[in-house]
Amino acid sequence: SEGELVGRGRQRTAPGAVSSEGAVRFPSVSSNMTLTPKTIDYGYPSLVCKWLMTTWFDRICHDTSLFQKPQSVTELNHLVKISKFKLPWLQSGLTVTFDISSGFSGSPIELKANFFKILSRPQWVLYQYHVDFKPVMESRRLRSALMYQHEETLGKARTFDGALLFLPHKLHNTETVLYSETRMGEKVQITVTLTNELPPTSPVCLQFYNIIFRRVLRMLNMQQIGRHYYNPTDPLNIPQHRLTIWPGFTSTILQYESSIMLCTDVSHKVLRSETVLSFMMGLRQQSGDQRFPEACTKELVGLIVLTKYNNKTYRIDDIAWDHTPNNTFKRGDSEISFKDYYKQYGLDITDGNQVLLISHMKKIGPSGGPPQGPAMLVPEFCYLTGLTDKMRADFNIMKDLSTHTRLTPEQREGRLNRFVGNIHQNTEAQTELNTWGLNFDNKLLSLTGRVLPAERIVQGSRTYNPWQADWSKEMRGIPLISCRPLENWLMFFTRRNNDVAQALLQTLNKVSTPLGIRMQRAIMVEYEDRQESLLRALQQNVVVVLPSNRKDKYDSVKKYLCVDCPTPSQCVVARTLAKQQALMTVATKIALQINCKMGGELWSVEIPLKQLMIVGIDCYHDTAAGKRSIGALVASLNQGMSRYFVTMIPSILTAGSFPGALKAWLKHNNCLPSRIIVYRDGVGDGMLQSVVNYEVPQIMESIKTMGHDYAPKLTLVVVKKRISSRFFARIDGKLTNPPPGTCIDTEVTRPEWYDFFIVSQAVRMGSVSPTHYNVVYDSSGLKPDHMQRLTYKLCHMYYNWQGIIRVPAPCQYAHKLAFLVGQSIHREPNMNLDDFLYYL
Repeated sequence: SEGELVGRGRQRTAPGAVSSEGAVRFPSVSSNMTLTPKTIDYGYPSLVCKWLMTTWFDRICHDTSLFQKPQSVTELNHLVKISKFKLPWLQSGLTVTFDISSGFSGSPIELKANFFKILSRPQWVLYQYHVDFKPVMESRRLRSALMYQHEETLGKARTFDGALLFLPHKLHNTETVLYSETRMGEKVQITVTLTNELPPTSPVCLQFYNIIFRRVLRMLNMQQIGRHYYNPTDPLNIPQHRLTIWPGFTSTILQYESSIMLCTDVSHKVLRSETVLSFMMGLRQQSGDQRFPEACTKELVGLIVLTKYNNKTYRIDDIAWDHTPNNTFKRGDSEISFKDYYKQYGLDITDGNQVLLISHMKKIGPSGGPPQGPAMLVPEFCYLTGLTDKMRADFNIMKDLSTHTRLTPEQREGRLNRFVGNIHQNTEAQTELNTWGLNFDNKLLSLTGRVLPAERIVQGSRTYNPWQADWSKEMRGIPLISCRPLENWLMFFTRRNNDVAQALLQTLNKVSTPLGIRMQRAIMVEYEDRQESLLRALQQNVVVVLPSNRKDKYDSVKKYLCVDCPTPSQCVVARTLAKQQALMTVATKIALQINCKMGGELWSVEIPLKQLMIVGIDCYHDTAAGKRSIGALVASLNQGMSRYFVTMIPSILTAGSFPGALKAWLKHNNCLPSRIIVYRDGVGDGMLQSVVNYEVPQIMESIKTMGHDYAPKLTLVVVKKRISSRFFARIDGKLTNPPPGTCIDTEVTRPEWYDFFIVSQAVRMGSVSPTHYNVVYDSSGLKPDHMQRLTYKLCHMYYNWQGIIRVPAPCQYAHKLAFLVGQSIHREPNMNLDDFLYYL
């Protein structure tokens, strides 16, 4: 039966029928026994629950503060289904662990992770008090000052936000009345009332831990920029590119599997040595006085700048062309100019004619009111942050940056250990932590992961094992699974690129034959290097050799060939073809792309599940279309996961797109899928509940449109790439990246989630980034091993890269499609292309 959604996407379902074939012989009771996947049968959870109810539960865990005693097999089945829970037998020290979210296949591997355990005194409790003032005090600063007068009663260790007071110890009375006096002699009565005793795992306690940790970071002289903290006293300078790097750390404290831990990772803030004023002066010289306002607005609006006098970042929202530093603003009861205002803080403005920048403040005003107004910034004091697209395209800049920012596992471990060592050696930080009864472990967390079995690549009649997660060499000269003949196609080029176009055509003919692709000679079309000339010439299956990587030309080609004249196309920049020694490799990749864009299949892996449809969903925020979200849905159509149906989603809601995918499956297979697994990308932790509450019911409703009798098994997996977790393996005495296929589903996973990490890539430089998967809805009954292995298999199936990628292929396809529409097309592509991978 369809279940009720509870918690963070957990599903409450009725227990399955217990068959006689599923009889399980359970072991006898022993001290500290653990029920693991090796000692229980995953296929019959109801039988396990029944055994727990009848044999164990009356003797296990009478502590009703953990959870209410289940009254039936169904309730206990639900408890097992939704949790990685432990049942402690308080009288004899017996603990039964039933964890349905961990797998056991693969070979074990010892790992280290960038987590530090939080150590606290035994029976640590945080006491929460509500504070009332009589008469009422509006100023939060005044309320804090009045509370400061009672340090003897309250103690030095306290946190007060104006209404709530947190203490590490309990006051003598539940209600404590204090008396204070303002500077004006006004008597104030303060009533402090105990409202809660919070255990360490309470969400309020976790928030409190993060507040204390931010205090510690400030004691280490680190400056907050955005969400993270950086050290401006130890900058890394790259003078040849006028760049400065501030080293820093990202950090978060959360409840993990068995303990509360600090997850911290190395971060870097890239600052440019030039001010906004010098950038504007250079822009004026390039564009001239007439075009300067337009060019300046285009370049600056939307950028993030840093004011070093207070180490705060601002987003430039507009430019005040009618304001200069000589303008005045109201300060209290008097008017003062910007120039005089900064001068009293020792900052002299040298250019009195520079225009001011406008940044709209997001923070609320005093007493919860609206913001007081936009911040007016002086360009001379604002430093540009981040990199422009031009800088990112500069190989030398990125190479020099990577020497400082791409840290090897050993370098990253050294930075993290030194960071925690500084906390232990700083007297002020230790005093603060000891006052609250807290501290951090002094070493990285050690844990055991598993390396999933390597996947064999199936290509035509051959199978082979990839080497180092890359099979570009192994696949050479082997026919593909299926090829589409290229009989009627055109190649467009400009006159100056005639030579490279002819060389590309000859090389394509040479590399396509061993792959099994029949390719007729292209019709060569020369066009003038003008956008309108190119658009007039485009008609059929085409390869376009672009003279440069100008975005407007690429956008015009893709918009025409994806919307107005639906035709698979391939664009190549002439500079890519200029290197003769790499032309064979480039031509091979182009031939592969052309084949799969026309419906061909390149390679596959063994996927044993039958009638399985995999769906990938991602979204892109289209700034050119009013910042609306462009969603893309990609659904597999065959057993080998090599054919896909694609469609756009007007927003992140997915209901209207599923019937189209199911109809496409029905057309290709003459039946509907019995199992659907959705990989949902682009979701943060704060949006998980929205996905469960809104997207899952919509998907289920849209499935019903195919018939009320149709009820496939459904799984929804949230995919996260932007995470701070890092894992390192010690191989041959050296700390290095874990091998591809490393899976982690213990210790650093969340106790309330069914989640796991997979390291699927092999990187040559720096530290590999794992991907976090969270199964927020599941009615499939698949074991965790099956989910993990299937996810890893799908990371092999992205046809734009002859290797393993970070996310399952349908997710990456959805990202490519959403990016193409949001960046270049800005309209929904023609439905005639829905069955092709035209967006690669």
